[in-house]
Amino acid sequence: MTFLADLISNKTLMAACIAWLLAQLIKTVIDLVLYGSFNPERMVGSGGMPSSHSSTVCALATTSVLQYGAASFQFSVTFILAMVVMYDAAGVRRETGKQAVVLNRLLRDTPLPWTEDILDQNLKELVGHTPLQVSAGAVLGVAVALFMWFVVYA
Repeated sequence: MTFLADLISNKTLMAACIAWLLAQLIKTVIDLVLYGSFNPERMVGSGGMPSSHSSTVCALATTSVLQYGAASFQFSVTFILAMVVMYDAAGVRRETGKQAVVLNRLLRDTPLPWTEDILDQNLKELVGHTPLQVSAGAVLGVAVALFMWFVVYA
C-alpha cells in the first residue's frame, strides 16, 4: 500500500480528522448564524462551540477502545491525552482568553507611548472553551467515532 492509502485506511486517524472537520464546520455555521457574516478564521481557529479539540481527542480515544480494547496501551494513551486536552481547553486556555479581554480593554482605555505598536492588533480573546463547549465537542467526537466504526467501516 502507498503512504496515502495507509493513512486513509487508518480508522482511528480518519475518525479523529472527520470529528475535527465537523466540529470546525459546526462552529463556523453557529458563528454565521449568531453574527450574520462568514468569518473564515472560524474554520481553523480555536474557541467556540463545539470544541474541536475535544471532538478530535474523543474520537481518537473511542476508536482506540473499539479497535484495541480497554486494556490496551493505545486506549490508555489516547484516553489520558483526551483528559489533558479537555482540561486544558476549559481551564488554562479559557483563562488566557479572559486575560486577553482585560488586557485589550486596558490597552485601549489607557494608551501609553510604549503601547502604540501593541494597539495595532488585539490579543486573541477566543482561545478556550466553556465546560458546555468541551462537553459538546466530546459528545460529537464519540458520536463520529461510533458512526464511522459501526456504519462506515462495518
